[in-house]
Amino acid sequence: MTLLSLSSPPDPAVGLTALHNFAALRGQLRVSLSPHCNIGCTFCHNEGDVPPGTTREDRSQQPRRRVLCADHYIAITGSLIRSGLKRVYFSGGEPLMSDIARPVLEGVGQFAAPDVTFSLITNGILVARHLTWLRKTELRKIKVSLHYFSDDTFREIARTRLPVSAVLDGITAARTAFEQVELNTLIQRQNEHELPAILDYALTNRLPVQFIELVDTGFNATTGATSVSADGLVAMLRSMTTDERVETAGVGQGRRVFTVDDLEVEVIHRELGRHHVGQCGSCPVRPQCVEGFWALRLDHAGGLMPCLLREDLRLDLNPLLDHADAPAAVATSVAAHIAAFTEGTL
Repeated sequence: MTLLSLSSPPDPAVGLTALHNFAALRGQLRVSLSPHCNIGCTFCHNEGDVPPGTTREDRSQQPRRRVLCADHYIAITGSLIRSGLKRVYFSGGEPLMSDIARPVLEGVGQFAAPDVTFSLITNGILVARHLTWLRKTELRKIKVSLHYFSDDTFREIARTRLPVSAVLDGITAARTAFEQVELNTLIQRQNEHELPAILDYALTNRLPVQFIELVDTGFNATTGATSVSADGLVAMLRSMTTDERVETAGVGQGRRVFTVDDLEVEVIHRELGRHHVGQCGSCPVRPQCVEGFWALRLDHAGGLMPCLLREDLRLDLNPLLDHADAPAAVATSVAAHIAAFTEGTL
């Protein structure tokens, strides 16, 4: 797998403007702590790595080897926070399967600030097991993926023998320790019939929920995951409330936000447009891109990816980690990479 490497970090005189602009537009840093998972969802993009379900079916396809240690994760994350990024999401795979999840999540607490948010994206199954130490971290939000609401659908989508109660119990456990627990649901053919039940569960339990149209990738295109439009869900929500607004500011895909019984329900709706920038102009996979540029994805192999669908645009941070001033080297390199991406010169 190709990485864009730098023989030396950019001149600090280049500045951090591009990174600051990305942060000002509410851009995210998504930190993948592990490519592995305890389930094998058909739609999984694994933050740009080989998904667990693919590996289970074909052992010749393996995710990248882990290179970063906990200290590396903390140093890179801290460097980007100090340079302006304020929204950090820890993901996987399933992040709680990683043996360095605890030291990383505890270690980044030193960068906590009122305007910095740390969130954990999880399938919920291991939350109760790790709750004792999770509640002591600076995590502000637990975001649980709930793409199923019956054992049959859970098994079809996640390719697991576990009951869906394993996820629901994790949500319950998270609520005992965290004020902000949210749900996210990928809309697809396999769960379309359960969207009303998931919505009712969210409303009944006062859990903000985000419904997202599925992103087609090279991995999930052959696994049976099928994207469907959010139009039906939008129509249902309009029958429940007249409180609807559209948000298109910042990076990422536009969203419809409905308020139902004082609870926000978001729908990431592709018809509202995307945040496409310079590199997207001639991109060969733009027709299948429904998200645009909204996140920087740091993986366990030391790569930083500005686009989920273009691994050829990944930046290799490993050569910078032994630099005399590694945090500054990482920040200026990432800023230069963002600038080149947004200007279309990568």
